Amino acid sequence: MSNSSPTVNQREQYKDQLPTDPKALDKRFPLYLGDWLKSDPSKDDDIAMENADEPHMKRKLAILKKHPEIEKLYGHDSRTSIITMLAAAAQVGFAYQFGKVWTDTFWGFIAFSYLVGGSITALYGVLIHEATHNHAAPTVFLNKIVGLIANIGIPVPIYASFRRYHLEHHTYQGVVGMDPDLPLEWEKKMIRGNAFLKLMWLFIYPVMYVVRGAAMKKVPSTWEIYNIIFTVCSDALVVKFCGFRGLLYLFASLWFGYGLHPGAAHFIQEHYTFDDGQETYSYYGILNKPFMNIGLHMEHHDFTKVAWSRLPQVRALAPEFYDSMAYHTSWLLVHWKFITEPSYGPQSRLGRTMEDHKAARKQVGKLRRADEHAYEEMALDAQKTKDE
Repeated sequence: MSNSSPTVNQREQYKDQLPTDPKALDKRFPLYLGDWLKSDPSKDDDIAMENADEPHMKRKLAILKKHPEIEKLYGHDSRTSIITMLAAAAQVGFAYQFGKVWTDTFWGFIAFSYLVGGSITALYGVLIHEATHNHAAPTVFLNKIVGLIANIGIPVPIYASFRRYHLEHHTYQGVVGMDPDLPLEWEKKMIRGNAFLKLMWLFIYPVMYVVRGAAMKKVPSTWEIYNIIFTVCSDALVVKFCGFRGLLYLFASLWFGYGLHPGAAHFIQEHYTFDDGQETYSYYGILNKPFMNIGLHMEHHDFTKVAWSRLPQVRALAPEFYDSMAYHTSWLLVHWKFITEPSYGPQSRLGRTMEDHKAARKQVGKLRRADEHAYEEMALDAQKTKDE
């Protein structure tokens, strides 16, 4: 069986457009690719490790130094709030149909829950993600309200916990014990590269979101408690007006939409290491349109202040920094390769210690000071030219 990666890149085409710096503080400059080898569950017992910080803060500085115009893309997109309300209304409407109208069909219930309900639930994940980064509305409070509205069609309280742990994931990407996105010990030891176990693992992936959060052993935050109360109330209203079968439709949609569904393949696409030295991947394919560019994960991690609708512009402005990286072109192929290739598994991730992360992160201040000095010199040179 082939061990070829499903990713592609155009690094050779853009190599002459990338900046060079023989005095760079971080040897990974400018793309911030590591020299580590990906973990292979057929021969390795744990995730790969790197003695450096997560790459995106430094990538952002390198990209902005060459393309400062990207900062003009920062800000929210109010259309996200409208999409959220429409998606919530649609899913509750379908819950009513299956609870009160289409009550005699079983296979139709299953098929619709997967094809339509699962797709809407996968979209909810994107909407919750946008609200988490305050991209849906002009204030933090309004974004939290949007997040709760997106949670109406999901019968378990997800939004507030996702917000809490996802922001930690950005801050401590790959830091063992701090990044809640990393696999747990039993995931690494039990599943490894076995195709059937990986299939079952993806099938129960909705449960893993809850289990990994619980493994952090943190006291629920105020907004997590609000979210629980809100979801219990919204579920009760669904049962009252749509019946228990309507609520079952929402549960089935959640199970399908966060599990073995094309719209959920981004969970694997984003940080599972299909190539040596690269820990974050984007997906450039047709499904970015209905799922609001959630596949542009490299761009998102580099520029978390850019809303979904403007992420393609980031790539368009700095193609040498994105097309030079390995990226995916098919979510179906992501799932297929991950499941069938024994060289991939839950342990196909990169980790780092907090000590290494902090030590390497100290370079960021030096990089910023160096950039400020460079900008001052450029301003002085421009002023001299003007005076002459």
